[in-house]
Amino acid sequence: MPSEYLKTPEAATYSRLSVPTLERKRLTGDGPPFIKAGKCVIYRRSDLDEWLASRLVRSTSQEVA
Repeated sequence: MPSEYLKTPEAATYSRLSVPTLERKRLTGDGPPFIKAGKCVIYRRSDLDEWLASRLVRSTSQEVA
């Protein structure tokens, strides 16, 4: 059974984003919610799923919320 919690490299693979993209989105606040446990950053699968779903668009000219 896959873990509900993913470290950054696993979250990047799951979301099909690169590690640097997730790191940059953490800095800008534009990415999915994450948990900071000491020096470790952890993502919940459910938060990644919600964040990805919130970025769904129907046209390339449509703005992402």
